[in-house]
Order: sequence, then C-alpha cells, then structure tokens
Amino acid sequence: MTDKYCEGNLAGRTEDFLSQVALTSLSGALVVLKSCEDLLPMAEDLRIVHKCVEITSAKACVEANFPSRSPPNWWTEELTILDIRFFERIIASMKSRGAKGLTLASAIITYTERSLRDLVRDHSGNGARSSESTDSDVRIRQREILESIVGLLPSEKSAFPINFLCCLLRTAIFLRADSRCKSELEKRISSITEHVTVDDLLVLSFTYDGERLFDLESVRRIISGFVEKEKGVAVFNAGDFKEVCSTPMQRVAKTVDAYLGEIATYGELSISKFNGIANLVPKATRKVDDDLYRAIDIYLKAHPNLDEIEREKVCSVMDPLKLSYEARVHASQNKRLPVQIVLHALYYDQLKLRSGAEDHKTPDAVTTRNQLQADVSLVKENEALRTELLKMKMYIQDIQKPAGTTSSKPSARKPTFFSSMSKTLGKLNPFKHGSKDTLNMDDGMPDLTKPRRRRFSIS
Repeated sequence: MTDKYCEGNLAGRTEDFLSQVALTSLSGALVVLKSCEDLLPMAEDLRIVHKCVEITSAKACVEANFPSRSPPNWWTEELTILDIRFFERIIASMKSRGAKGLTLASAIITYTERSLRDLVRDHSGNGARSSESTDSDVRIRQREILESIVGLLPSEKSAFPINFLCCLLRTAIFLRADSRCKSELEKRISSITEHVTVDDLLVLSFTYDGERLFDLESVRRIISGFVEKEKGVAVFNAGDFKEVCSTPMQRVAKTVDAYLGEIATYGELSISKFNGIANLVPKATRKVDDDLYRAIDIYLKAHPNLDEIEREKVCSVMDPLKLSYEARVHASQNKRLPVQIVLHALYYDQLKLRSGAEDHKTPDAVTTRNQLQADVSLVKENEALRTELLKMKMYIQDIQKPAGTTSSKPSARKPTFFSSMSKTLGKLNPFKHGSKDTLNMDDGMPDLTKPRRRRFSIS
C-alpha cells in the first residue's frame, strides 16, 4: 500500500487526493474530518485529523474576515456537522491563530443551537420536559456537550448576548451540569447584568413548561455578584458603597422590581425568597418605589391568607416615603396593605399639605420616618387605651346592676349616691320656679307667692 514497493500505490494516491482535491476548500475539509469520526484512532495515527483541523481553522479565519459567499457566517453552519471533540480542536486552533472573540462566539452560538436545539432554542417548552430523566443516554450526551461548550467560551464578556448565556445556564440547571459550569455562566451573566431583561431572568426562573418556579438561587447569585461589583467600583472611585446609585445599578433595580412582579403570583414563592431578592438591590438605588409597590401588591393579592405580621414583613422592603402621589393614593385605599403602611401614606400627604411643599421637594427622610413611627406607636397606644376604657365601662355597668336582674320581672332601679345628691341639690335650687328675688327667702322653703303689681306714677 505504500511506495516502498512501487510508486503510485494507495497511500501516495490518497495523500495526493487529500491535498489536491478534498482539502482545498472548507467544506471538503469538513467532510473528510467528519469521515474520520468512524476511523479513529487510525485517522489520528496517520495525522489526517490534525491536517484537517489545521486547514479548517485557517480557512474559517479567512472566511470570518473576508467572506466569499452570503450570508457571511455560512461557515459557522458548516462546522455544526462535526462531533464536539473535533469542534473543540478547531476553536482552539482558531484561538491560536488570533481569531477575534466575536468570531469564535458566532461559531459557538450556531453550534450550540444546533446540537442542543430542544434545550436552547425552544422557549415554548415543547422540546423538553422537566419530568424527563436527566440520567438518560441522550441527556448525558447533552450534558457533555454543554460542559465542553462552556469551556470554549472566550474571555471577552461582551462576546455573547446575555439571553444566550441565560439559556445556557437554564440548560445547565436542567441537565444538572457540573457546579463549575454553572458558576462560570453565573459569573459571565453577572458581569453584564446591566443589559439583562425581565424575560432573561424569567428564563432562569421557570421550568421549560412554565408551570412552576425552577431556580431562584441562580438569579440571587447573579444579582448579588453584580451589586458587589458595582460597590467595588464605587469604593475604587472614592465613593460611598452604601449609596450605590450608578446608572447600571438603577437599571438593574427597575428590572428586579419588574421581575418580582412577574413571579409574585406563584404560590410557592415564600416571603423570605421574595424579600431576599428585593433586598439584594440597595434601597438608595431606587429613586421611586412604585414598581416595588406594584410587586408587593401582586404578592399580597396572590397570597390572601397572610396575617398582619406577615404582610408587614412583605412590605418591609419598601419605603413608603418614596412612593409617588398616585401610588400613595392607591396605597391609602388598599385594604390588602397593613395599617402601618396606610398610615405612612396618609401622614406623608398631610405633612406635605401642611408644609405647602411641592411633590418633588421631599422633607428630610430621617425626620419624617421617625415622626411616622412615633405617630404609628401613638395610634396603637390610643387603640389599646380605648379598649381598656371600654372594658372598664362595661365592668362598672355590671357592678351597678341590682342583684335581682336575673328574675323574670325587672325590679326597680336602686338609687345611687350620685342620683340622690342630684335630687337634693335640685330642691335647693333658688331658680327652680323662675323667681329671681332672693331677698324674701326664709330659712325654710322659699316664698313662691306671686308678687303684687305696683303702679308707678310720674305725678
């Protein structure tokens, strides 16, 4: 078969065919490489695989910079026919040749969407069910592909769109991938969380059928990592890490509040998990708490069996002083809110009316909050005192009832000391019968005779 015996033998003719025909184009090199999957390890020993990988990576880099056909990323579709092992080697070879992160990301995204089609691209849940066994041969194979793909991700944080990373993380959670794989994806998402949308977070939170909550811990770690990063930036810039109010942080705060409003309707969402996600964002970041109030109202409506203390715990994440006028009006009429929050809303409006301040001029928050707490305590004390007075009044009435009240006929009321004294004093009243003459009063009863009329003459 070799040229040891004669020239033009099979081995030489094969080498000539590969170099002069098969490996002259990207598509031809991929076809040969695909054929090598069934010829391992012989194809490796003959270095055919190595030659095909080098030629494919070189031609892919050229096509990425100077596309020869339309669409420009046609070569990424060609790579999807390969096994993940050969795809890894091509990406590694392209990296060594200096391929850009966006070029590699384009190839990785296309390959992932083809190899994990039912998990990454199908957002309706028709392609996967959470009840399917994650230990089946298909799922095990998919888990290996996913972990390999995550290992290929370039270091540039902006190379991949955040929705693609969220889909990868949801797939990793579903397939029970290695913890290092999930941690890597969470860190990448956390680094660009300012671009996250509510739909991206919902992708992580629900099962593929959308019927129940899936994983909230990943969302919590992503938001927490982003907040810590922003705090570090604020400290580095000689700022106060307690007052993190950067534009990306404010954008994330609005996204988190809207996200809470979407998941608040699910009964399995506990108060601790709801408050835990809401408290991840520093309170100083929220200029207005209207979105958070909407999420709280939805949660209270979806959980009507909460008692007063539990409702106060839910509302503890919100600052009533940061509600807009429309939200305060709604809160003052909202029967689902605890009394304390309603009093805060009412008192704040009354305080502004008295001071004549404009809506954008907010009084000192600490002073107002302390006054609100004092007023709430006073209202509670007044309620307790009113209850005690009512009990004392009923107790006195029971004491004053005669002993024979249990008989069939009610007996005459026994005169009390105060009633008898009032009758005695009434008899001593000198004006009882209208007389104003106090000169003719004797020691006994006053003279009640009608005075004689007198005629006065001017003569």
